[in-house]
Amino acid sequence: MKTFELIATSTFGLETMVRREVEDLGYEIDSVSDGKVTYTGDVEAIALSNLWLRSADRVLIKMGEFKATTFVELFDQVAALPWEKWITKDAKFTVNGKSVKSKLFSISDCQAITKKAIVKRLSSAYGIDWFPETGPSYTIQVSILKDVATLTIDTTGREGLHKRGYRVNNVEAPLKETMAAALLQISYWKKGRILYDPCCGSGTFAIEAAMFAKNIAPGLNRQFASSYWPQVPKKLWDELRQEAREAIDTKGSPIIYASDVDRNNIRKARENAEAAGVGEYIQFFTKPVHKTSLPHGNYGVVIVNPPYGERISDISRIEQIHRDLRKLMDTNPTWSLYAITSVDTFERDYGKKANKKRKLFNGNLKVDFYQYFGPRPPKDGENFKAI
Repeated sequence: MKTFELIATSTFGLETMVRREVEDLGYEIDSVSDGKVTYTGDVEAIALSNLWLRSADRVLIKMGEFKATTFVELFDQVAALPWEKWITKDAKFTVNGKSVKSKLFSISDCQAITKKAIVKRLSSAYGIDWFPETGPSYTIQVSILKDVATLTIDTTGREGLHKRGYRVNNVEAPLKETMAAALLQISYWKKGRILYDPCCGSGTFAIEAAMFAKNIAPGLNRQFASSYWPQVPKKLWDELRQEAREAIDTKGSPIIYASDVDRNNIRKARENAEAAGVGEYIQFFTKPVHKTSLPHGNYGVVIVNPPYGERISDISRIEQIHRDLRKLMDTNPTWSLYAITSVDTFERDYGKKANKKRKLFNGNLKVDFYQYFGPRPPKDGENFKAI
């Protein structure tokens, strides 16, 4: 198959996780930069990437990259790209844009000129002046950073890869599924270890962990923009989806617990887990942090997105939850804690400096991921699982 460049976009700070996932799919990495991993793939890679990448936000086809400081340069170089290889003559296509630290700072003008150049190229390639727009949809992005324009086509679609399709019920300020999947990979949790989220909200950490443990492809139950493109045949999608279904691990059960102070949140989390097909693998229960306890067993992992910001307005309650987490963790020193929060007093409230801290963004909100490592589990797995 013919190869080309693909870009898997990510939240800033999670590029390493996306790179690892792309490599696990068997593709060669070309480069890694802020918020994106560029790699070489083919049409099968488009489908596999959308089906299997857990931490990436979108999968883009890189059409071209060039310097442009005038609208004439932008028009001419966009028109020189082979858009007819992807965009059909009956296609509907839109152009999105962004510009950072560039002479061409007007996003609306960049979008309009890019679309005009693409229309010119397609008109010449197809020998037509009018496009019926009755076919598949394509979204093109012109992104200009420091006068370098990158042109891409979005293979994922209107909704990013975080839209797995299982979140039938939401709570306030839910953690994105892609972020949760990446943080689980950053932690040292593996499917043989106990996992517990004591502030589970809509259940995202628990559900993503169960899907990972059962090897359920995150994109298995949804469609993508490229699902309707003639360049990525329906037969290929069908075959890869069937392979993904056959790859699901039907043996064993992960040991995952999730609780929340709000009974309504637990109801929603259960419904989401059922929609994801992992309800039977997660034990949900209602209990506040100060009244809960660690599940029986050693070398477990607590991963938590404690309330902050719009989820809770009383700072004293937030600080108390942080102190309660410390009391919880002190009951078994073999356990590890991973907490994501925007509250910069977390370490002070918790009463202990993290072994490691990673700066991230949850949407537009700056957050920190605090990592407290317990001892390494024994290699033979003794006392590794729940007792």
